[in-house]
Amino acid sequence: MAPNKVDIRPGVSVLAVLRHLNYKPWFALAEFVDNAVQSYARHQEALRAHHGDEFKLVVNIDIDTAAPARISIRDNAAGIALEDFGRAFRPAAIPPDRSGLAEFGMGMKSAACWFAPQWSVRTSAFGEDVARTVRFEIENIVNDEIEELDIHEELEDVNHHYTEIILEDIFQVPVGRTVGKLKEHLTDIYRVFIREGTLELRFGGDALTPQEPPVLTAPYFREKDQPARLWRKDVSFDFGDGLSVHGFAALRETANTAKAGFSLFRRGRVIEGSGDEGYRPAAIFGSSNSFRYQRLFGELHLDGFEVSHTKDGFRWDENEQPFLELLREHLDSEELPLLKQAEGYRARPARAQLANTATQAVNNTARAMEDNLPSALPDIADAPPVDAPDEELPHAGTLARKEFNIRFRDKDWHISIELTEDPAESQWLVFSDVAASIERPRRLDIRVSMIHPFMVRFAQTDSEDVEALLRVAAALALAEVIARESGVRHAGTIRRNVNDIVRSALSEA
Repeated sequence: MAPNKVDIRPGVSVLAVLRHLNYKPWFALAEFVDNAVQSYARHQEALRAHHGDEFKLVVNIDIDTAAPARISIRDNAAGIALEDFGRAFRPAAIPPDRSGLAEFGMGMKSAACWFAPQWSVRTSAFGEDVARTVRFEIENIVNDEIEELDIHEELEDVNHHYTEIILEDIFQVPVGRTVGKLKEHLTDIYRVFIREGTLELRFGGDALTPQEPPVLTAPYFREKDQPARLWRKDVSFDFGDGLSVHGFAALRETANTAKAGFSLFRRGRVIEGSGDEGYRPAAIFGSSNSFRYQRLFGELHLDGFEVSHTKDGFRWDENEQPFLELLREHLDSEELPLLKQAEGYRARPARAQLANTATQAVNNTARAMEDNLPSALPDIADAPPVDAPDEELPHAGTLARKEFNIRFRDKDWHISIELTEDPAESQWLVFSDVAASIERPRRLDIRVSMIHPFMVRFAQTDSEDVEALLRVAAALALAEVIARESGVRHAGTIRRNVNDIVRSALSEA
């Protein structure tokens, strides 16, 4: 082979197939970052000896959306030496050292072909005074069965070392929310290297910085009079046969359905659980509407486990079930029972969030009543009005209120439903039923306390949960009105008992 050629045999036809891999864009981009991290790790001592101890790996990712769109990935690692070209550019050429992030010999090739029909690599190796460029045009390579590619060489400063990959005319241009997701996932995938200060990862000129969620500090929900504890614990267990797990698990201070879940690492890099795709097996987290699903998070480093060739999932074989059993045992051990606390602890959300949830629930409930009550209760308007219940409605802390008019058999009713946060109100449900007069229609006011312990435990941030309980409360109020008008004495006893029971018995675990 001539010195200005690189052999890409055997099986160049596989390059055309790589476009159809089941990649997600952040894992495809991660392949290029992996190679940079691996190159830096192999030459770290030499690079720091040359540049000083403050030298760090910098990887820049830029997307140019102007047609034809392109993506560039640049790093200041040690570059690709000429002696490594054959392995670097030949499909499935497994590297001699598979202990790092580059282990399958397919990462750069598969990710580049998945992104674009043509791409190039320009690199200058540490200690060499030449820059070399290799260009891939996949359609031509496959159709003409090209087995060698030209290497373009040019002089370079011996102190310069880098690799720049240009993906041209890319198949799907990341724009809008996809760019945000790319940043979010890449930040998570490389959070350990960024946190340690060995990697500066930049996307569109912005340095990606992982954010650590605040950990819950609170008493155990069954011991509210005891001192607050930090709900974070170290996790470590060994499977034998070289398989082990270490890391931490914790509860988020603020529940977040999108951000909870575990991140599973291998060799310092996230394999599963980046961005909004946290690893949340049902055996640990329960259903998607459970409180564990919203609060539990952590970082778990799995040693000795195999991963898929796209490095976006573990090959569990028969090990996932034992892993989950041991993990659950560690998470809920008595000295700090994370799962029990996640399920039992309740914190009031911010007022803005509470008000938004209340507004949605009130509007939906009012619309359902306005649309359906006239046909569901056609006869109650014929009965004479009754005195209002003994309770008087509070007049403070309104979160959301909706009023509407209904006509029952030529009789006008004015109904309001309201969710409040009045701390002086101890009851879950109160209502007033005011008789009609010449000047005004009959009036029914229904109020439910959002800060009642029953609501705090079961319905705060999810508008559907709040709406369901609000509809039950409205049904109880209407049922009491109907019972009174049917001649039932002491009809309010049921409501009073419900208020007492949900506070004293059903608000606790």
